[in-house]
Amino acid sequence: EQKELSALADLKNEYDDLCEPEQFGVVMSSVRLLRPRLNGILFKLTFEEVVNNIRPDIMAVTLACEEVKKSDNFSKLLELVLLVGNYMNAGSRNAQSLGFNISFLCKLRDSKSNDQKTTLLHFLAELCEERYPDILKFTDELAHVESASKVSAQNLKANLDAMEKQVHRLENDLKNFTKEEDVHDKFANKMSGFATYARKQYEMLANMHSNMGKLYENLGEYFVFEPKNVSIEDFFGDLSNFRTLFLEAMKENNKKREMEEKTKRAKIAKEKAEREKLERQQKKKQLIDMNKDGDETGVMDNLIGLLQSGAAFRDRKKQKPKIPENRRAPLERSRSRHNGNASVV
Repeated sequence: EQKELSALADLKNEYDDLCEPEQFGVVMSSVRLLRPRLNGILFKLTFEEVVNNIRPDIMAVTLACEEVKKSDNFSKLLELVLLVGNYMNAGSRNAQSLGFNISFLCKLRDSKSNDQKTTLLHFLAELCEERYPDILKFTDELAHVESASKVSAQNLKANLDAMEKQVHRLENDLKNFTKEEDVHDKFANKMSGFATYARKQYEMLANMHSNMGKLYENLGEYFVFEPKNVSIEDFFGDLSNFRTLFLEAMKENNKKREMEEKTKRAKIAKEKAEREKLERQQKKKQLIDMNKDGDETGVMDNLIGLLQSGAAFRDRKKQKPKIPENRRAPLERSRSRHNGNASVV
């Protein structure tokens, strides 16, 4: 603060007895117009950061306004939504509506079918995929609505006003420096070029901001809403959310079709396996019936067919032949008698 710097200036004669921070304060207190110098230097150091914070926001909103108005596929989608809405509202007071609020787009997900398995948004996405595939391109055409939805028009204007105020203050400070000529003071010479550059950059951004405002006003006229009552954040926020929901609906529809196709293939495979199993059983039964009746006509043909298809060997486990217990004991005793006789001889 100036009061503290003045107090340090009174210690100039005691400079050698002061510590380094106090010595620095004494030196700084002797600098003429210190505060304007520091303000100008700080403004110059942070200027590019300020510009880079303002320009992308203006560009995002400008591009989003142009994309929304020029997108024929988005316009066709709005026509389709209006058509479906009028069909669903037939006979009610909302029938034959001429338009709807953009915010209604996000509510399409809330309208569900009687079985609660699909929504109006999913139905529209599927309808576009099957009959109007070009409409699906609107998600690519509205590439900047998401970034535009994050822009606060109020903060943007405040940043521009603050920038203009700093440029104006720097220009006034430089005028005060030129009144007092000091061959050793180079501040005015060094900062004059920056002041000119800062003024040009501000005017360019101000013109871009003014053009952005006009485009948004035209958009309000095009979609019949009052730009002063609907903020940039709200308008492009609704469009960005709808775009995201529409893409999600498309993914969910594709996933549903894949699951249905998978279920269908599994059902076909199961039916085929059951049909083959039934055919094998019928062939075996036919062969058994032929043997029972003593009819050998076609037996070899059926046997060859069973061998070729492998049906004759399926569901058959390999088992070792077992000797009944009542036959095993006499056989062992017989062997013992033979062995006894052999030893006697």
